Amino acid sequence: MYEVMIKSGFSAAHSLREYGGKCEGLHGHNFRVDVHARAKKLDGTGMAIDFRILKEKTQIILNQLDHTYLNDSPYFSEINPSSENIAVYIFKNLEKETNDGNVVISRVAVWESESSCASYYEGE
Repeated sequence: MYEVMIKSGFSAAHSLREYGGKCEGLHGHNFRVDVHARAKKLDGTGMAIDFRILKEKTQIILNQLDHTYLNDSPYFSEINPSSENIAVYIFKNLEKETNDGNVVISRVAVWESESSCASYYEGE
């Protein structure tokens, strides 16, 4: 099994409903996003997936979130736009565009600060 990882990011504002702390108010982050993809075998060029392709597909999804108030997104109308739920959003959207029977998105980590992140993955 092979695994590759790319780093990307976006900036957005959010507020955490019913949180009961400072984060319940409007605030923003420069989110860092780590995307991990696995492949059972390498392609003819010796790669699991071209980094450029993984970055492009990730960026399309992050562009939907960049410089927005996340709470206004239909996806986050019922659930809080926490780092955990943002990771799920990115994972689910990216797996639709990437998983091909060999390459699968294996983990998405969303960092809201240098020392705090949440990850989402399935199986294992």
